[in-house]
Amino acid sequence: MNINQLILRNLKKNLRNYYLYVFALIFSVALYFAFVTLQYDPAINEVKSSIKGAAAIKTASILLVVVVSIFILYANTIFIKRRSKEIGLFQLIGMTKHKIFRILSAENMMLYFSSLAIGVAAGFSISKLVLMILFKIVDVKADAKLHFSGQALIQTIIVFCGIYLLIMVMNYTFIKKQSILSLFKVTSSTEDQVKRISFFQMLIGALGIVLILTGYYVSSELFGGKFKTLNELFGAMSFILGTVIVGTFLFYKGSVTFISNIIRKSKGGYLHISEVLSLSSIMFRMKSNALLLTIITTVSALAIGLLSLAYISYYSAEKTAEQNVAADFSFMNEKDAKTFESSLNERNISYVKKETPFLQVNVDIANIMDGDPKEMQGDPHNMQLAVVSDKEVEQVDVPEEEAVLSGYNDLLQKIMGLKDSGSIKVKSKHKTTSLQYKGLRKEFLLSFPFTSGGLPAVIVDDSLFQYLNKNKDPRIQLAQSECITVNVKHEDQLDKANELFQKVNKKDQHLSSLDASIAQKSLFGIVMFIVGFLGLTFLITSGCILYFKQMGESEDEKPNYTILRKLGFTQGDLMKGIRIKQMYNFGIPLVVGLFHSYFAVQSGWFLFGSEVWAPMILVMVLYTALYSIFGFLSVLYYKKVIKSSL
Repeated sequence: MNINQLILRNLKKNLRNYYLYVFALIFSVALYFAFVTLQYDPAINEVKSSIKGAAAIKTASILLVVVVSIFILYANTIFIKRRSKEIGLFQLIGMTKHKIFRILSAENMMLYFSSLAIGVAAGFSISKLVLMILFKIVDVKADAKLHFSGQALIQTIIVFCGIYLLIMVMNYTFIKKQSILSLFKVTSSTEDQVKRISFFQMLIGALGIVLILTGYYVSSELFGGKFKTLNELFGAMSFILGTVIVGTFLFYKGSVTFISNIIRKSKGGYLHISEVLSLSSIMFRMKSNALLLTIITTVSALAIGLLSLAYISYYSAEKTAEQNVAADFSFMNEKDAKTFESSLNERNISYVKKETPFLQVNVDIANIMDGDPKEMQGDPHNMQLAVVSDKEVEQVDVPEEEAVLSGYNDLLQKIMGLKDSGSIKVKSKHKTTSLQYKGLRKEFLLSFPFTSGGLPAVIVDDSLFQYLNKNKDPRIQLAQSECITVNVKHEDQLDKANELFQKVNKKDQHLSSLDASIAQKSLFGIVMFIVGFLGLTFLITSGCILYFKQMGESEDEKPNYTILRKLGFTQGDLMKGIRIKQMYNFGIPLVVGLFHSYFAVQSGWFLFGSEVWAPMILVMVLYTALYSIFGFLSVLYYKKVIKSSL
């Protein structure tokens, strides 16, 4: 057998064993090339003024290179160590290290650059689909065309050639450093198999769980009013990040082994074959993979959390627009409102115009605030709120001695919690009127510019409103004391009305609910698009890494399966334990990552939108389904190994 035959034979063997690595490499190249193609696509240039597409795509492509580089280099480390005995045999038959390196380089070159070529072709074919997805998410009306970019091709080749050179340097360093004897021990030395559970390890395990729970608790209190200053908030976030990451590492280092040992001892030494193959294997291998699993769990939680927050903002765009704009259109002056009305009348667009008079009044709401008023931001004894007459609000009749608040969202509830009852004091120029607080309405009566930064409006009896109007404080009144709104009667005419609104709103001082919704969808749509594709890339790469680790473990344990089969255990008996083992291997990082992301999202989701459960659950379910594919593939590989063990 000559060198060329040896190279081709090894290449065929590696391709059969590591087909998922080839798939992940092709997928990574395809996604990167598609992203870079978007960066140079003329269609992106046409809309970049609205979504800043080119800059966002460029940033995503850089992050994508980092993720892909780490994955490829780590996967190569696994492969070179798995082939250490093969390299040692080459040296025993007289091959020099330089010749062995040439053989490995030739194999890698054919495998790597074939995948690169296929990946570029695949990236080009899906680039139009990726662009269509982007335009759909950000709601941009533009034609998506299949576009080939020479610049994108050159950039992709340069990046992946750079990664290939790093692989070659890594392989050369590994072969150069190892002696023949050490090459035959590399595989066994990489797995830190624990034979007994020490007290120190139990202590580490308990500490890991405590740190994670502490981080969760502080996260749940993050925006509850305990951290009042920016420095305190930043310190709390840093504390959460540190405790959760360190706790996760200690959890894998000791907690899993500790808990598994408790379960094993509870069996009194009588373990079923499925428990031997699953529980014992997890106990003795999880510790050696602690750092890898910590990284996978942390980045998974980050990807799920960021995608959930971006989707919450995107999902809540219309709801947020309704809170900021009290109707379809809101005007800051009467002149432009009349011009808009004339345009609507000319086009026969039915509408309802409303002018809601309001006043800016100092109100003492300390008595109805939930918590210590001294801990609240601002002065609750002298808070400037908008006051509206009950005559202007449909189906609301407020007695003279009572008041109702209207216009409240989840963010405000976190910052300024209110009780169900109590009294408030409305201050005029000459006297202070005490009113019984009779509840809170969600409806926003006034547009954002008139609500003192999104605070609720106070609905009072019309007689009190007229008195306050006569005795108003001119120092705190806005230039305009009426909120002028226009609602289009028929929804199918809203787009046409919005086009007319754009002609009137030349100075960009008026508000459109449709424009506000589109702006938020554009902003968080591009974020969701980028985070989604980066998260998908990490999901594929991390899933492959765990799959490769399971491949290695299955080969190491093959002699054990041979013995068990000879003792009379069937393939079905062994597969029960393998399925449980894979639920541990893939399920523990997934469940811990989901918990991390859940508490991260719950701590501050209200800053991003008005809906949390539907977006968050959808993201988590989708991520879990895709992640589970790799667990299923690893079970199939174990089945193949067990089948061939006899």
